[in-house]
Amino acid sequence: MKTPGYALDTTWRTLLRDLGVVPANALRRAGLPEDLLRQPVARLGSEQYYRLWTGIEAESGDPVFPIRVCEVVRSESFLPPLFAALCSPDLLVAVRRIARYKPLVGPMRLDIAETRDAVTVEFAWLDAPLAPPMSLVLMELLFCVTLARIGTRERICPVEVTTTALPPSPEPYEAFLDTRLKRGDGHRVTFSKTDATRPFLTSNELLWSAFEPELRQRLADLEAPATTGARVRAALLEGLPSGLVSMEAIGRKLALSKRTLQRRVEAEGTSFQQILNETREALARHYLQKTELPAAEIAFLLGFDEPNSFYRAFRSWTGSTPDKVRQAPLRQA
Repeated sequence: MKTPGYALDTTWRTLLRDLGVVPANALRRAGLPEDLLRQPVARLGSEQYYRLWTGIEAESGDPVFPIRVCEVVRSESFLPPLFAALCSPDLLVAVRRIARYKPLVGPMRLDIAETRDAVTVEFAWLDAPLAPPMSLVLMELLFCVTLARIGTRERICPVEVTTTALPPSPEPYEAFLDTRLKRGDGHRVTFSKTDATRPFLTSNELLWSAFEPELRQRLADLEAPATTGARVRAALLEGLPSGLVSMEAIGRKLALSKRTLQRRVEAEGTSFQQILNETREALARHYLQKTELPAAEIAFLLGFDEPNSFYRAFRSWTGSTPDKVRQAPLRQA
């Protein structure tokens, strides 16, 4: 059975930048690979997802971190659920669209209940018995209100906000919401029907209808995991100039033991040394044909201790010398 995973797209990097959080520091706190947010496809299980959130919160040092997140999220941020929501005609349609995509990007489900006078959004957290961090629960509750305010450009206030455990100091959250937090048997935000159907100024159904198929495909594509070989190449590109290209060093960057790293690349039909050689060769050809850097500098950039080692390696890769490759005319594609 396939382990569920939740997609991390490139907008996480934008969010961390807006929060003033260094991604590598937060990932280190969470015990996750340093390259996680640079992977073209990254997915986390619930426990890792919660660790990532806790690591970001700890790195931010903000005592009311959920409020800070809601403050920095802007309508131009391309978070897929946010985009889907803000193209909607109103909050009711918005939360229904979010409910469709939310399980793809977080360990939670949204249930929407509509009556004549009110609309309630309830969060059901998946993968019990794992429990989400309190701050993550609070952020999701607050974000429903933030979404209504971004879309309408009015200070929408919920009728009721309920959660299973209140924060030690609820006052900042209640000031943000203009509503008292209540302790109850679930995590819910209730809006008046008037506010839930108030028109979104950000509504753009034409754009939504044109973009929805691409959004669905983009989220579906996240099912395909990045290969270990691709992650190793990306880590090598960063580590080569510093010479930190041993299997142990790359394994540390990817949060993998040397044995696990070796086993995974071998399962993909390659080896660490082969990936290292191919990466060095590709970079060497680029520098030789696209720049005027001397061979000694290229050797340094490829992580060699001295030029002669680079020359010997290059001949073993190509059967030629750096000088001959540099002088050869470029083939037209």
